[in-house]
Order: sequence, then C-alpha cells, then structure tokens
Amino acid sequence: MARDELINTTRAILAKAGFDVSSALSLRGICFDVVARRDELVIIIKVLSNIDAFSKENAEEMKILAQALGATPMVTGERSSSGALEPGIVYSRFNISIVSNETLADLLLEEVPPFIFAAPGGLYVRLDSDLLKTVREDRGISLGTLAETAGVSRRTIQMYESGMGAMIDAALRIEEYLGLPIIEPIDPFAFKSEEREKEEISKEPVDAYALKQLSHLGFNVTAVVKSPFEAVTRSQNSVMLTGLGSDDERVVQRALVASELSRIMDRFSVMIVERKRERDNINTTAVVSNEELRRMDDMGDLTDLVASRGTRK
Repeated sequence: MARDELINTTRAILAKAGFDVSSALSLRGICFDVVARRDELVIIIKVLSNIDAFSKENAEEMKILAQALGATPMVTGERSSSGALEPGIVYSRFNISIVSNETLADLLLEEVPPFIFAAPGGLYVRLDSDLLKTVREDRGISLGTLAETAGVSRRTIQMYESGMGAMIDAALRIEEYLGLPIIEPIDPFAFKSEEREKEEISKEPVDAYALKQLSHLGFNVTAVVKSPFEAVTRSQNSVMLTGLGSDDERVVQRALVASELSRIMDRFSVMIVERKRERDNINTTAVVSNEELRRMDDMGDLTDLVASRGTRK
C-alpha cells in the first residue's frame, strides 16, 4: 500500500474512534504526519510503509515535541525487513510504540487491545507481576515449583515478579497452572517522558534572538527542528506553538499548519517575524514582530497579544 493510503487509513481509524484528526501534513522534512486528539489524549503519529526507515533522529524529535506538549508519539506501519507487521503485536523503535493499522483499529474500534510485544529475541507478554507474586506466596507455591511448571529458571520467575516480560509459552503455562488471567494488555499509547536539558535553544533556530527573548520574558522554550514551528513556548498558564522567520509565503504555509495543530491540541500558535506587515494573524496563528517582542516586559504582554490576535475557533 502506498504511504499516502496508509496515512489516510490511519486518519480514518482515528476519526471513526472519535478523535479530532489533522489533515495529512505535507510539509517537507517534518517528523510526524498526523496529529489526533480525543479528550486529554494527544497523539503525534509518523506513518511509514517500512518501519526500518524510522530513524533515531526522527524518534528523538518526536519525543522532544511530545514531552513539550504532553502528547504521545507513535508510529503506524505496514512492514519491516522481517515481513509484515502482525496484528495484535506492539513493536517499538527507540522506545516509541509501533503498530499496524489493523492493530490500531482493533484497539480503538473493537476495544480489543494487543497482548504481545516484540523485543530482541522474540515475542513477549507482560505479566501482572504483583498478582503473580501475591498468588504464588498466598498459595505457598515455591519459586522452584512454578519455574518447573513454566519451563524456566527460578531466577526468571523472580524477574517476572519484578516486572520483566515473559515468553508467551511460559506465560500461558503459568496462567493455566494458577487458573488466573495474569497476562496484561499492552497500551501502545503509554509514553514515559524522558529527562532532558531544560534549555533547548542550542538547535540553531532561524531567529535565535526571538527564542532568547522569550526565555528572558520567563517562558520555558523548547526548540524543535522537524516541525512546522521552531519551538514550543510554555508558561504556567499557556502553551504556544512558536514559528519564526520572514513574513513570506513559506511562513504563511507553516502558519496555516500551525493553526490546524493548535486547534486540535487546544493550544495557541504564534509566528514571530522579522518585520510584520498588515496582517495580525494567519488563520488562528497570531503574527508578532521582533520589534513588538523587544518592547515586551513580561510574559503576560505576549500571551495577551497572542490571545487577542489568534482567537481559537
């Protein structure tokens, strides 16, 4: 299936499941293809025919953006060098979940979650480690007895009880022996934010002055590279998708995309330009000049101006 078709299939599944879904993002060189939101869950999605094309650089950019926006990064794909992605299995690259569209549809439309995840060495399942340990101890079952039943070592049982994933056959034997469902579903939307450097202005943005001025005003500024904007600018009460550059055709194109994303993510968007002409906004993206930014004394000046110029629909 062509990648455009895969993207549209992913979008259709999300829309049918009640997500507010962006159009397919066609800007060249950005690290994601679709953004979707349902209630508090915001997903940033990269769609690939072959998931082996998913690079570490792309993954890191997605994780930085997801952390800044409180979103979840994920990939949908069709195959890898090993063959087609199997339904009901969660794959991963660089700690980002990867699923087929079939798995995504089963989860969101049929409420059938995946139970298997792929990792080096094979396919595994996740056990309810607390339940396993509690039941084993309450029933007086020794580590050795359970290990013999499962066909693994005593140390492996201890590791299962500490949260390690289990080979499928061993997990099924333990379930049958205990007479309890201890295999847990996998949540591909689970994403643990990583600790990163607080200051992210070292990525050579188009206009370093603007980002440094935002930081000087008291905002937390996270610079991003492969996005329709150059930074995510945050305060205690606001989050803004922040683009930089000249007020030209390319800025207009990126501002329109930022407007759509800000609507879906329920955030403001702003383009900071070298020289502002007549317009105060492009769709719902506020346009602010460097000179206006230079005259501001605190973050409230900017957030009030952005709110007045870029009223969200």
